[in-house]
Amino acid sequence: MSTDPYTIVNFEDVDNPAPRFGMGDSMDTRFAREPLGLQNSGVSRFRIGASFRTPFGHKHAEQEEVYVVLSGSARVKLDDDIVELKQWDALRIAPGVMRCVESGPDGCEMILVGAPNPRDTEMVPGWWAD
Repeated sequence: MSTDPYTIVNFEDVDNPAPRFGMGDSMDTRFAREPLGLQNSGVSRFRIGASFRTPFGHKHAEQEEVYVVLSGSARVKLDDDIVELKQWDALRIAPGVMRCVESGPDGCEMILVGAPNPRDTEMVPGWWAD
């Protein structure tokens, strides 16, 4: 928790945990919640290689999320629905909705914002299987 009146963080300076989980060639994930000292929200950047599906689904009990596509395209599975996203689309996801992302043929770069910040993530490996 930061007591400073503001904090600047460059996403390139934030740790990328994807290689530690065997996804280094397909994903670059930067979770800036802690480096920014955020108390009530989170912000992350995902870069996903071409036609790659994240190997897990997840949901939050309380946290609401917004995914904003900066470049490329993606499909997102939301419970039983699949939605298509293109550049500059913003997707709000309510608490309790299981979700998983698959990038389009040119990959995808997204900013993810979530609030509040209860750290209530439930991960489900292999949730989106055809």
